[in-house]
Amino acid sequence: MLPLKEKDRPIVKKLLEAGCCARCVLRFCCLGVQSAYRQSYEDTAKELCAFISDSENNECQDAAVLEQHTEDPPSKKIKMDAAETDVQSEGDSAVVPTVMEEGDAKPADVCAVCLGVLQEFCDEAYAIKISDVVKAKNYQFDTMVLSVSLPAQLSVREHSCWLHVKKEVREKSICLDKDDVIQVKEAFKWTMQGLVSKELGGVPVVTKISRQTEQFEVGVGFTHPETDSDCHFLAGICSDCFRPTKNKQNVFTRMAVVKALEKVSDEKFLKKFPCPPTRPARKCIAQDAQCLHVSVFVAGRYNKFSRTLPQTPWVIDGERRMESSVEELIAAPLLSSFRAEGFNFSSSGREDVDVRTLGNGRPFALELLNPHRARFNKAEVRQLQESINQSSDKIRVRDLQIVSRDAMGHMKEGEEDKTKSYTALIWTQKAIDKDDITFLEETKELKLAQKTPLRVLHRRPLAVRERVIHTMSTCFLDTHHFHLKLRTQAGTYIKEFVHGDFGRTKPNLCDLLKTETDILELDVDSVDVDWPPSIPDAVEDSKRSPSSF
Repeated sequence: MLPLKEKDRPIVKKLLEAGCCARCVLRFCCLGVQSAYRQSYEDTAKELCAFISDSENNECQDAAVLEQHTEDPPSKKIKMDAAETDVQSEGDSAVVPTVMEEGDAKPADVCAVCLGVLQEFCDEAYAIKISDVVKAKNYQFDTMVLSVSLPAQLSVREHSCWLHVKKEVREKSICLDKDDVIQVKEAFKWTMQGLVSKELGGVPVVTKISRQTEQFEVGVGFTHPETDSDCHFLAGICSDCFRPTKNKQNVFTRMAVVKALEKVSDEKFLKKFPCPPTRPARKCIAQDAQCLHVSVFVAGRYNKFSRTLPQTPWVIDGERRMESSVEELIAAPLLSSFRAEGFNFSSSGREDVDVRTLGNGRPFALELLNPHRARFNKAEVRQLQESINQSSDKIRVRDLQIVSRDAMGHMKEGEEDKTKSYTALIWTQKAIDKDDITFLEETKELKLAQKTPLRVLHRRPLAVRERVIHTMSTCFLDTHHFHLKLRTQAGTYIKEFVHGDFGRTKPNLCDLLKTETDILELDVDSVDVDWPPSIPDAVEDSKRSPSSF
């Protein structure tokens, strides 16, 4: 039996007369017992009928006493149509007519508030449709989150229905607030979660979104073109709530409608919208179920051994200049194995196309979007690392691992406070000997003022950045060449320090050596970011030695 109380009788009557479905009646009675929504729609409607009938029997007994004092007995009574329910096609549940007055020829089949969502789409047939979509997509998951998107006009209709029962509530001195009404989304989930779980072989279908790596969400949505205009009157009352934006095709979003309803007075609302809401002729239209797995994050370190390989795809004026990139070489095997629909690549800094990254490599992370497979053991991750390394001799990956979204922040934390080490091959215009460059090794904590380099000015704002070169060491090669090793603050432009960038970097190597200098080759020797954690049994051949200059 439904756990309804005597105080609920006037509300139930009023709602049924207004064309509310059985489950919406329970919502407006603030019935938070989930099992009540899970029983069949037919059983719920029958119990409501019995609940009302009990009340009417009592009223009839009182009326019999009064009949002898009146010429005309009451001519109308509320009743539930006892006709057999029609089972509609396309998985719709049987529709039990709402309460009608004696003499009415046709009952209202579609709920005036939920527009059929809690009638037609809360049954086993619709659960089968949802589960069939999930099975066809072949996702790997342990739990599932069920989400639902409803037409914005449901909020308007619910507000109208609330105002319809508000007077009754106050007259009966019932302590009830609009916020106590169970939301359509909640009632839908309570009804459907168990049914969908059953069709998926018992996989838990949960309400709350967790931060689990394996989180998998299935979204169902509904539209109701017949009542789309229900929201439009609000724009004339609360125009500030419905401002168009680039990302919104329709200004009448659910949030905008809810915000407007909070601001509009009852008097203004009732002048513009019928109370109770009119009964629709058609039910909602169910959209195709959408599946989405939370992103999986894969991190590691990469070495780049080529001087003709960009970190990201190099496209100029719509034309691709290089056939591949570091991110694509890393991403390709991962996209295939995780069966992901896309990726986002990030790293701790970046090197130019003609710069190699040696030593322990540069930390990177890949966000894999909507992966159909998410769980890999350590041996499988090592195999993925090998697949990347065997796919090209231009890069190599180490310490590959699956990380959490929160852990991604460690790669960027204090990035400019970290240090990086480089080795550069320097050319000098003036002939030099070993003694001419040894003083550089005594130069410590050299502070630079670097204007945004001309070569990156098209993609970075003009600014003067202060950077520090902590230490330098040299290796004399011949009268016009030497190796310069530097340990610098992250973000230092090494090439510009060497050639000066037309005086945009001060001081520069030209100033220090009092001759024109240029950089012929550059290598990143280390990126001193302690992330991701090193893996002891990682393949050590990633420490590939650089070829000689």
